[in-house]
This record gives sequence, structure tokens and C-alpha cells, in this order.
Amino acid sequence: MLAWELSRAGKDEGAEIAYTTFYAMVAEDRVEAITLTGQIVRGTFNVEQQVDGRAVKAFQTRLPAQDDAELLPLLRAHGISVRVQSEEQPLVLRVLLSILPWVLILAVWIWLSRRAQQAMGAGGLLGGVLKGRTRRFSEESDVRVRFDDVAGLKDVKRDLREVVEFLREPARFERLGAHIPRGVLLLGPPGTGKTLLARAVAGEAGVPFFSISGSEFIELFVGVGASRVRELFETAKKNAPAIVFIDEIDAIGRARGTGLGGGHDEREQTLNQLLSEMDGFGRNEQTVVLAATNRPDVLDAALLRPGRFDRRIVVERPERAARQAILEVHSREKPLAPDVSLGAIAAATPGFSGADLANLVNEAALQATRRGASAIAAEDFSCAQDKIEMGDPRESVLSPAERRRVAVHEAGHAVVAALSPSAEPVKRVTIIPRGRTLGATRLLPGEDRHVITRSELATKLRMLLGGYTAEQAVLGEVSSGAENDLRQATDIAYDMVAHYGMSDVVGPVFYEHRLEHPFLGQRLATESGLSEATAHLVDTEVQRALAQAASEARALIEERRDLLDRLVAALLERETVEREELAALVAEQRGAAGGASGSAVTDPG
Repeated sequence: MLAWELSRAGKDEGAEIAYTTFYAMVAEDRVEAITLTGQIVRGTFNVEQQVDGRAVKAFQTRLPAQDDAELLPLLRAHGISVRVQSEEQPLVLRVLLSILPWVLILAVWIWLSRRAQQAMGAGGLLGGVLKGRTRRFSEESDVRVRFDDVAGLKDVKRDLREVVEFLREPARFERLGAHIPRGVLLLGPPGTGKTLLARAVAGEAGVPFFSISGSEFIELFVGVGASRVRELFETAKKNAPAIVFIDEIDAIGRARGTGLGGGHDEREQTLNQLLSEMDGFGRNEQTVVLAATNRPDVLDAALLRPGRFDRRIVVERPERAARQAILEVHSREKPLAPDVSLGAIAAATPGFSGADLANLVNEAALQATRRGASAIAAEDFSCAQDKIEMGDPRESVLSPAERRRVAVHEAGHAVVAALSPSAEPVKRVTIIPRGRTLGATRLLPGEDRHVITRSELATKLRMLLGGYTAEQAVLGEVSSGAENDLRQATDIAYDMVAHYGMSDVVGPVFYEHRLEHPFLGQRLATESGLSEATAHLVDTEVQRALAQAASEARALIEERRDLLDRLVAALLERETVEREELAALVAEQRGAAGGASGSAVTDPG
């Protein structure tokens, strides 16, 4: 239709006149000839006529929808030449118009097909989904970490060095029939350096290193995760010897068919593909899979069996010597004041991971910058540790009554700890609100401990309940400030009774009384196997242990009430009492107290 109209665009259509005007001009013999095309009338005048102020020879009008039976007789009566033209378009144009939609459909289909082929490649959107987000690091420039850059973890590095030697000299081990491990699983708490160790293995071995997170296998589209696993292992095999590192493997390696609401089909398909690929390694293939997780308890048993992950390496939090080495690495390019002792800082930070220690050094540097110092001092490290463990100082304004209650509470902790021979020495007592705490009693840890005795746990219970009993003895009633103390004390007492066999009544039995959270573990709120009578007995023994610890703590406080009152007065006056001043107060009563254990105690107030 468009082509038909364009073919007529160049013709003079003439002036547009009304039908009544046309009818009148026919009656007046001013019309020479007309052409009828449907309801369109085109014609010419005998002589030029004035239409809308201009002289025209041609004209056009439109017939009414109702048939005018008088028009044709009128035209014949005046001898007007009438020509009738068909409305149908030319045959060629009709053929073209019938074929054109199919041509457009075919063109769109070809365009979509080519786009789909491009998308399946590396550059398209869908190809990007299927290909995944694997990052390859070359041994020449990207992987610059070596084992010397990882402080501590000597045992772990010794096991991983064997993997490096396998990749460097496989023939040396194959000579005696040894095979390269197919998989190495790094287990440990967050921040202990598992990812850094994997990069160090790649750097030492000098081989391509492919890294991807477990969560990056899972996408909206079903089957994408399995496709990514295939693509990852095919690429690694082509570049062998190589290392494939899967961080947070628990994201895809969780036990199948467990948890609330059943399994996750896409995750299970991805896990099945991973199991198949790891089984597909030939013994002579020089490709090692390294994986890291802090939740080994939720991994599928098929993933952990030998033949897939032949070696499990536990990456624990660093010991004291390792913590000092880590501090030396992170403070290597930072100016330290003469009073800074990294050994003392390492001793005061038991339980800190490598990431925690890096954060501690950075916070100390920020603290020194805020006060305009040219070097990081020991006080900066102390403030940084307080900030990490308790938070920044709050601007809360306590009423005199609340301030005194907090002072009594913290003084109770300090007095009980100072008067208990096996307790850790008190480092600082403060009533300055920090974070969610209104005050804190910090203890000075000794050597790292791996086991703790019954008497030491009993001492810890007394110290934890010292604030609670001090409020009872001095103020006549307790407050909500003892909530965290009671929670910690109850957990310790329960472990003593149900897990450690430290109750003469319950005996040497392990009771799993508290159920694991269904979203965090492999079990879903199943029965614990503990009878009601036994559970009641355990609860009774826990209450007895706590009551005994509270009674002993109160006896110490009432016996040394004058020491408690003087410590409360010092806290109300200066807000913070350091170890030396507390030792001087205690020396007047009994002499300095000492001990060794492995953790600091804080109280949320």
C-alpha cells in the first residue's frame, strides 16, 4: 500500500472541493471528465475555476457513503466522460506485500540465532553466566605470595610444601609409587589465612592458579553451576600442571538432602558435577584442587572421602610465637615507638587470628595518627585492642546511682580475681562505657592454654559472678548488668557438668543436651537422646555449681569489703584503675596475686 501511494505522490491531485460543489458544477456544465476510484472522484474542469482563491483545472472530492442514485444519470445527461478505475493494487505489489512479512520474520530469526551463538561465547551475556567468574593468576606477575610471606603456621606450610614439590618434581615421587594428591582441604576459623596459603602454594609452585568462590557456581539458571564446574576443570587440565582453588566450598559442598525444606536442586547438581570431575582426574594428571572452608561439619561425606580430598589441613588460630611473627609482618613498614613490645602484644591477644592481628596494627596506626604522633606507641595498641574487643568510648552520661552500681560491679570482678590464687592477673578495671558495655575488667592472659582444669574453671566461675555478688552485698539487689556474666558462667558450668565429666553426681558422661541449629548444621531439631530425668539432673548440677561459685565469691567480697570499697572509690574518681595501682591496693591486704590462663573477661555492664 505504501508503494502504491508513493507511485501517485508525484501526480497533481487537484483542489479539494465539497461534494455539493461538485454536484452543482456538474449541473452547470463546468466539469469536463471524471475518474471514479472507489469513493474518490478526480476530475477536470472545462476551464480553470477559482477554488479557495486560486485558479485550478483539476479537482477531487469524495462520494458520500450512501449511494447517490441521481449522480450517474446527471453525468450522462451533461455528457461528462466517466472513467472507473479499480482499487486493487498491481499484481507485483500484491506479491511483494504478501512475501514481505515472511521475509521480516526470517530476518529476525536469523538475527536472534546469531545473537544466541554470540551469547554462548565468551563475550555474550549468557556466555558470561555459563563461563563463570573464574580468575586466572599467572605465575610470572599475579601470584607474588610465597611461604615466607605467611608468618607462623609452620606445620601447615610443611604439608603444603609437599604439594609444591609434587607439582615441581612429579617424577621424584612417582619413582616410589607415590601419587600427587587430588585435593587438599584447608579447614579453620575465618581469618586464619587459608586463602593466603593457597596463593602461596601457587606462587611457590610457579604454575597457573585458578581461583573461584563456591557461591559463584550458583546462579538463577538451572544447570549453570554444573556448566561452570566443567568449564573450570577443562581449562585447568589444558594448563596442567595447575592449581584450582575453590574458596568457601561449603556454599556448594553441603551435605545433600538435609536442612529445612529438603535440598537445593541446583546446588546438588553442581556438587554432583564437582564430585564427577574430581573422580575424573587421572593419577598422572598434575592438577591439584585446593579448597577452603570454616564449616567442615556441613560438607557432604562423598566430597571428603580419600580420592577426592586426600589431605585435610587444619589452619588454627596462631599460637603466641606465631602471633608475634604475624605482628612483625604487618608492622614491618610502620614506625614503632621504643615502648612497643610485639611479644607483649602477642601475649595479650590470645585467640586473635591473622586477620584480627592485621586489623589491630591498622587500628593502632589510626589511633596514633589521630593524636598526631610520629610513631605508634604501646598505648595506641592498647586502645586499638579495647576498640576491637569492646568498641569505641560512648558519650553516655550515667546517673550517679548507675555510675556507682557499675563501679561496684566491676570492682567485684577485680577483687575476686585478685584474691583467687589460680586466676589471671587483672590488667585494668574501667567504668568508661564502650560499645555495648558500661564497664570492663580486663585480665592479663598468660601462656596459651589448650586444656583447663576443674579448679581453674571454678575460679573463672567465681570471677564471673563477682560483679553479681558484689551488687548483692553492697547495694542490696542485683541489676540487669549481670546478664552477660550469667550467660558465660552458665555455659561454662554446663560444659563442666555435661561435657567435661567434672560433676561427681552426673559422672564421666558426655551429654548433647543442646540441639544444633537446623540452618547451621546437618541436623534438624531431632531428639537429643537425653531423658527428662537426666536433663533435670544436669540442670540441677549446673545450678549447684553456679550457686557454689556465687557463695564463694560473696565470701571473698565480704571478707575484703574494705578493699572493694577503696577500689570503688578509685573508679568513681578516675574511672580507670591500672594493674599497678590495683596491685598496690591488694598488697596492703594480702599481697600481689598472679596466675595464668588464656582469655580476657569483659562485662557489658
